[in-house]
Amino acid sequence: LAALVIVGLAHPLLNPQTRLAGSGPLILVIDDGWAAASDWQPRQTAALELLAEAEREDRQVVLLTTAPLASDRPAPPLQPVRAADARAAVQALVPKPWAVDRKAAVARLNALDMSGGTSAVWLSDDVDDGAAADLAKALADRGTLRYLAAGAAGAAAAPRLLAPGGPPSERGGKELSIAVKTLPAPLPRSLTVRASDEDGALLARESATIEPNTGSTLVKLPMPTELRNRITRIDIEGEQSAGGTLLVDERWRRRPVGIAATANRSSQPLLSETYYLERALDPFTEIRRGPASELLKRELAVLVYADSGPDSAAEEQAVGKWIEAGGVLLRFAGPRLAETDDHLLPVRLRRGDRTIGGALSWEQPARLAPFAPDSPFAGLAVPAEVTVSRQVLAEPDIALAGKTWARLADGTPLVTAEKQGKGWIVLVHTTANAEWSNLALSGLFVEMLRRIVAISEGVAEAGEAALPPLETLDGFGRLQRAAPGAQPIAAKDIATAAASPRHPPGFYGTADTRRALNLASGIGELKPVGALPAGIARETFAHKAETDIRPPLLAAALILALVDLLIAYGLRGILRWPGRRVPPAAAGLALVVLLTPAAARADDDFVVRATSELRFAYVRTGDDAVDAESRDGLMGLNQILARRTAVESADPMAVDIESDELIFFPLLYWPVTGEQAPPSPRAVERINRYLSTGGTILFDTRDSVESTPGPLGSGSQSAARLKTLAGAVKIPPLIPVPPDHVLTKSFYLMHEFPGRWNSGQVWVEPAEDHVNDGVTSVIVGGNDWAGAWAIDGSGRPEFPCVPGGEQQREMAYRFGVNLVMYVLTGNYKSDQVHVPAILERLGQ
Repeated sequence: LAALVIVGLAHPLLNPQTRLAGSGPLILVIDDGWAAASDWQPRQTAALELLAEAEREDRQVVLLTTAPLASDRPAPPLQPVRAADARAAVQALVPKPWAVDRKAAVARLNALDMSGGTSAVWLSDDVDDGAAADLAKALADRGTLRYLAAGAAGAAAAPRLLAPGGPPSERGGKELSIAVKTLPAPLPRSLTVRASDEDGALLARESATIEPNTGSTLVKLPMPTELRNRITRIDIEGEQSAGGTLLVDERWRRRPVGIAATANRSSQPLLSETYYLERALDPFTEIRRGPASELLKRELAVLVYADSGPDSAAEEQAVGKWIEAGGVLLRFAGPRLAETDDHLLPVRLRRGDRTIGGALSWEQPARLAPFAPDSPFAGLAVPAEVTVSRQVLAEPDIALAGKTWARLADGTPLVTAEKQGKGWIVLVHTTANAEWSNLALSGLFVEMLRRIVAISEGVAEAGEAALPPLETLDGFGRLQRAAPGAQPIAAKDIATAAASPRHPPGFYGTADTRRALNLASGIGELKPVGALPAGIARETFAHKAETDIRPPLLAAALILALVDLLIAYGLRGILRWPGRRVPPAAAGLALVVLLTPAAARADDDFVVRATSELRFAYVRTGDDAVDAESRDGLMGLNQILARRTAVESADPMAVDIESDELIFFPLLYWPVTGEQAPPSPRAVERINRYLSTGGTILFDTRDSVESTPGPLGSGSQSAARLKTLAGAVKIPPLIPVPPDHVLTKSFYLMHEFPGRWNSGQVWVEPAEDHVNDGVTSVIVGGNDWAGAWAIDGSGRPEFPCVPGGEQQREMAYRFGVNLVMYVLTGNYKSDQVHVPAILERLGQ
């Protein structure tokens, strides 16, 4: 007993943590840029533990974050604050979707006037921005420094950055190439890249491995053009950071381009009208060849006629309708076009052509003039060696200037275009081969074709035009409404701009012409922080919880003292009731009762928790993943109820149907799994009593893909498991939810009840069998509602909803609200049909 007291008063600790050095203020440096999001939770936890220690030691704290503020204003001067105030600031801190600026952090630190030794702790993302060594030296010069980072042990949590796998000119290739950048590590690391559309539906998924001691890998996503053109974002699976997200805009699309076959193709490929066209378009489009009438039977972005035109009036009419619907017709001049009589031209042409030595001629081949700022070709450099020796001329017209996209140096139009319906007709006044011009031999030809193909989806480059922010990414890679400090960006700069507080990563432009600004555009190779000042070791965020052993030691000493006292009294015969001696056996029994925890107290705790506040419950299945999903699902539903209704429910409780009382809960969520054993007769009796006294059980088979005919969906495997699981429970005959059931109108008007899935039927008791204030006692379905409701610790959805994405999740939330309102209000909603009659009687 004496040894326990002495050791306990010495305040021993299990896994003691490193104490703060020195006695002056604590300088806490936190990297809160994009690279910190991958390990934000342990980083924030480590910071809060340091602040708790500083608060216990009554030390002031200087909090220094290295990422620029979202407001893009200069950060305020550093000054010491109370540890409690710093803790509140750290709890509100979130990673920024741009890089850190440690050079500015060093300047702020140097401006801090603080006398006396300090203790500094740097929670680093371990990515060098060129000024990491300067920051480490500045901190070490002021006192002691501890450097904490994820380290090699946390290689799986190292920051990862998605970037295009090649230059813009290669993004339209047949495979979508994505580069994954990270810090080198001694072990191989696996990852999975997924591409999804605007609704979150999965379009492609590919796994890759980053080899040991390398910092990057290339992932290729092969997919059909139709799927590729639906992609809006690419993510690293399981990664929640702006670096692990790559937004996709129209510049990544691979458009189908049809080249109308000509009847008189040259036997020499280099002299063919389409030879250079095909090679210029092939890197970024899907080329289709054939008669125009056949090409138009499939999806087509651009139709090309090279010195030819429609073969018949019917073909001309079909092409005209296609242009009106949004297609782009691209035509090239030639000897035959100069004599054409069709109407699919943007301007009227003069008969004949302009050539060297002719009546309408120039003495030297003409060069191209710079492109006008309002031209779709604005910003493209015009090579001096590109010349035109022959062209077809446009008749002068008052609207000709507005239709001209490119001119020769003497002002004559080289490319003209006219809007027709939703589409365009574009004419290049020279040939598509090298017969009249060497334009087809230049890189400018490829870039001009790229701009014209982009117009097929309304995505022409805007030159100097400013693109306003539409949606921006937060530090965890979630798209949201544009941040208040986000500023418009010039279209010509968006391809090379770096993400910053003024221009966060996200979508810019308009809903029809979105441009993606990605984090990777301003970040090169990721390099780890180099050597630290002498004497500074690298530590990791990982730690074991510190355990205080003093309470159990002192409690054990007290128990021994009581035991010793009782034994001594018993041996001396001092323990007596009034008038009689207590036998030693009775004294020992009293001691056992005193020291042994009573099961009744545990039951009392369960009852107090269940009845002190409104709570919903879920059945514990024994499958940890399913139980966690049920808990997180009801937590997410609680948040929705608190935001949208007057229902305020506490955290959900897990119940064991074999031992726990169910009567305290108005709603019980029961996920059906194949591993659950049928309940015992005692549990069945408890369930039947729960159903007969007003409780409602939502049986979720979580497998709505299977057909569910019959009262309980007897045709599916999940329904069979449900019958085995609840076979002895008195479940009444069930019917599909009628269109006028209270569930369809208890809060929201609904006609279907989706969850994570949306293909199954929902079953309830018939209306004539309703008791318990009109509420059905059993609801059966298989849409995995908990999966749709489930949120993680940061409030983000845990599972995708298929096939409807976030819109389907919203409907799942609405079903949850309707369900709770239905269970809590009984027949109130159904009785509303009598309100007009009651009001009429009151009026009479």
